[in-house]
Amino acid sequence: MPDSAQFSSPSLDPEEFRRLAHRVVDWIADYRRDLAKRPVTNDAHPGELLAQLPADPPRHPEGFEAVLRDLDERLLPALPHWQHPSFFAYFPSNGDLAAVLGDFLSTGIGALGLTWQSAPALTELEDRAVDWLRRMCGLSDDWQGVIQDTASTSTLIALVAARERTTAHGAITAGMQHGEAPLVVYTSAEAHSSVLKAAMIAGFGRDHVRQVRVDAHRAMDAEALRAETAADLAAGRRPCAVVATAGTTTTTAFDPLTAIADAVAEHDIWLHVDTAMAGSALLLPEMRTLFTGIERADSLVMNPHKWLGVSFDCSVLYVRDDQHLVRVMRTDPSYLRTDFDDRVKTYRDWGIALGRRFRALKLWSLIRTHGTERLQARLRRDLANARWLRQQIESTPPWRVLVPSPLQTLCVRHEPPDLTGDELDRHTLAWLDRVHATGRAWLTPAQLDGRWMVRVSIGALTTEREHVAALWQLLRAAVR
Repeated sequence: MPDSAQFSSPSLDPEEFRRLAHRVVDWIADYRRDLAKRPVTNDAHPGELLAQLPADPPRHPEGFEAVLRDLDERLLPALPHWQHPSFFAYFPSNGDLAAVLGDFLSTGIGALGLTWQSAPALTELEDRAVDWLRRMCGLSDDWQGVIQDTASTSTLIALVAARERTTAHGAITAGMQHGEAPLVVYTSAEAHSSVLKAAMIAGFGRDHVRQVRVDAHRAMDAEALRAETAADLAAGRRPCAVVATAGTTTTTAFDPLTAIADAVAEHDIWLHVDTAMAGSALLLPEMRTLFTGIERADSLVMNPHKWLGVSFDCSVLYVRDDQHLVRVMRTDPSYLRTDFDDRVKTYRDWGIALGRRFRALKLWSLIRTHGTERLQARLRRDLANARWLRQQIESTPPWRVLVPSPLQTLCVRHEPPDLTGDELDRHTLAWLDRVHATGRAWLTPAQLDGRWMVRVSIGALTTEREHVAALWQLLRAAVR
């Protein structure tokens, strides 16, 4: 066996790290500075990058320079650019550079939040950061928050908490065999797919998830919800949870939270509100009427890593009864007990994972760097740009905005009078393909009432009116 003295250190020394870190920061700064000059999309094909990557790991050190070469020569050509000012696809997934620096610091520190004692600053900064966000959003003191990775995880945790309240904590001990009547979850057909996945993982079963009818505005029909719960009760089933959405994925529709809260209160059904993307609008007092009734929910989730600007991943789950959540999620192994447990928050008991990253540092960095007013100004800019584009489309038939657009996402279609049905679908997808082929904008198609339309989601950090105007010109050119 070789003498261990022949081996060099397996890690970078601080000075080599300093040199390389400067290169990485320069790379990121150049990338962001020049991003608008690049096509927003790429023409990568499945397996194309994989074929370029070495099949076997290197036996000898190649140095971090090899990583940077791979980034420039192989990886970047296979990436669309989510931070591009002409990125109008999916939803804003912003990585403000202040949050990027916070994330960099978090990774560099490498603290692991197993208990308060393992990283006191990690716990207490998270406590204050999510409370700052609560205050910025105008939510009451009744809410306690915790950072999760994504809204999918937050919704899963909320449904587990709902399950345990309905079963008086029976399912946590006896499993889903507790009781004879099956538990039912209610949401709408417009809800995010993560709701169904969470219900399946939490043990409710696909057959016990009700997709409640929506109204003409794509929002959950509260009277239909009442009818669904009444039918389940009459059949001997137990209504357990309603997942309402404030800002649906496809159209940013807002479910009527007050009416839903009235309906669930009759049977003590848990109300969880998914406002992953739209929740950032709570920072704007003038937009809070859209969320009327949210204070009557039992839990809610919002994702600062979307429109607000925190780099992914940072999803904040707020609950009214944190003691219930802790009772549901808590485990107490002897090797994690400390003398401080009865005086501190132990966030491992607020979610699924035991170990916690220092995610709060990037949320803190964003808020501390920019302050509430600057963040509000950027959100108002995006809303103004969306209003401007809506006005252009509505005054230019046969272009149409298909549904009301309360926030920054428009659902649009070009509808020549001689095209209907499948022909109209083909026309829609064809002009979208022509837009994408230019590399000058990226949008996403979606189906509305079984027919294709195009979503325009405005909200990248650097998207200004000029970029929205250029998009409008591009759309018109694509249908000529």
